[in-house]
Amino acid sequence: MAKERKENQFLIQGSILAIASLIVRVIGLLYRIPMTRIIGDEGMGLYSIAYELYGLALILSSYSLPLAVSKLVAAKAINREYKNTYRIFISAMGFAIIIGLASFLILFFGADFFANVVNNDPNLILPIRILAPTLFVFAIMGVLRGFYQGKNTMIPTAVSQVIEQIINALVSVGAAYYLMKSYSASINVEAYGAAGGTLGTLVGALAGLLFLMFDYAAYRPVLRRQIKADRNTYLDSYKDIFKMLVITISPIILSQTVYHISGVIDNAMFSNIMATKEVTYFDNTVFKNTALGSLYSVENIRELIGIYNNKYRNLSNVPVAIASAIGAAIVTSITAAKVRGMDGLIRNKTHMAIKFNMIIAIPSAVGMGVLAYPILEMLFPGANQLDANYLSLGAIAIVFYSLSTVTTAILQGINKLKVPVINSAISLSFHVALVFFLLKFTPLSGYSLVIGNVTFALVVSILNWISIEKYLEYKQEITKTFIIPTVSAGLMGIVVYFIHFGLHKWTGSNTFATIVAMLAAVIVYFTLLILMKGATEEELENLPKGEVIIRFLKWAHILKR
Repeated sequence: MAKERKENQFLIQGSILAIASLIVRVIGLLYRIPMTRIIGDEGMGLYSIAYELYGLALILSSYSLPLAVSKLVAAKAINREYKNTYRIFISAMGFAIIIGLASFLILFFGADFFANVVNNDPNLILPIRILAPTLFVFAIMGVLRGFYQGKNTMIPTAVSQVIEQIINALVSVGAAYYLMKSYSASINVEAYGAAGGTLGTLVGALAGLLFLMFDYAAYRPVLRRQIKADRNTYLDSYKDIFKMLVITISPIILSQTVYHISGVIDNAMFSNIMATKEVTYFDNTVFKNTALGSLYSVENIRELIGIYNNKYRNLSNVPVAIASAIGAAIVTSITAAKVRGMDGLIRNKTHMAIKFNMIIAIPSAVGMGVLAYPILEMLFPGANQLDANYLSLGAIAIVFYSLSTVTTAILQGINKLKVPVINSAISLSFHVALVFFLLKFTPLSGYSLVIGNVTFALVVSILNWISIEKYLEYKQEITKTFIIPTVSAGLMGIVVYFIHFGLHKWTGSNTFATIVAMLAAVIVYFTLLILMKGATEEELENLPKGEVIIRFLKWAHILKR
């Protein structure tokens, strides 16, 4: 039992990072509430488009650095090659400085092109230019995070993420308010509001980097002792390490680029196609003084993109943070097992990672779908039915993005780095064709983006599943991983709907009814999951504080003694 728990230590480390990621996502949601009130959906539309472009530039430059560095460091650390792990760190830092600086300059001086040519909106120039230096900061930060993750500790990454987001939230709201007030007479005041939000991203990243640098300074004496004790006589040359970095980073960059470029393409297609179409009845409830039959204006388009990105995608991405965290942890864990040739252990880790993610993702999707309007009304007072429709329709994407994220990490861990690239490229081709058709030839408007978001992740999940079965000779268990969580979540959804309906009618408070309903959802779901034997005592032991959870469940007579 102790051996199994040790082998699944990645769940502990992944859970630490998952908790931090959830805190980060929740803070991200909370600060967007006052930001939305300050700069409106139109301003948030500008902010989200600028952030999508920044996200793509980040992926092309340094987003893959933490994963690549952690993978290379883990492969050496398992054999106690501390001198080589340090050489990897130094090489990666040099690579980060070069690529981070280059990407910063390209985005900063290319802001006019990205704003006017790609998105047909000159108001994007200012928020893009303020975001640009963050690329350099994140590159340095990524190497430090990857170095720690490769040594099988997620704590520095987790803490730095929380610090980064707290500072981001404070500065974003403060700067947005100040700039909106200072430039209230400007015809492009929303651009200044969006720029305030992007300034928060930059300052937050600087705060996270400062923490990691301080942590590294404190760790250096330990690192020196490890290097001194290393008796390994063979040292990798910096030239060879640089080659390994490029070989490892390139397919990861391609995979992540294809995976995330869909958002940039969606924004560009939506902005250009919708400018030629008449407003539909789906969207007329959103716009003020906009009659049916009139063409979508630039302001209308920004507003819809703001709703889609700021409300639907941000809310649906919160549970996916768990999959991202487990994915970061499992790459290093599987890499170490691969070096030792332990294929059976890899299959066990694969099973645990997928099952753990589905146990969380499936009820999250059901809960988000059932409580779509109450959650939006609680977080964004004045939210309309269109916002809720996006979330209800697209909540299932939580399951597919969680599954595609963790399966991509598994494939990367077993050195099948090109496979996720190919799978994502196939899915992207289908996604672009589908969204283009829906935007061009149907009246679905923003619903087209939601449908495309769901199908993109679905196709990647299916292709990754097939690939894992092929390369690992692995068969995924279905009943306890998918069916029991789905049945439990479905019953939970029914109970939660009536709890919210009754409490809202009784108290008149949507916020109170929603919070109680969400707490009840957790209790009902996990009680049903345990009673249906969807999770065993042995599996629960692998979770953080597993023994405490088991004792409580036995005390409550949910788990048999």
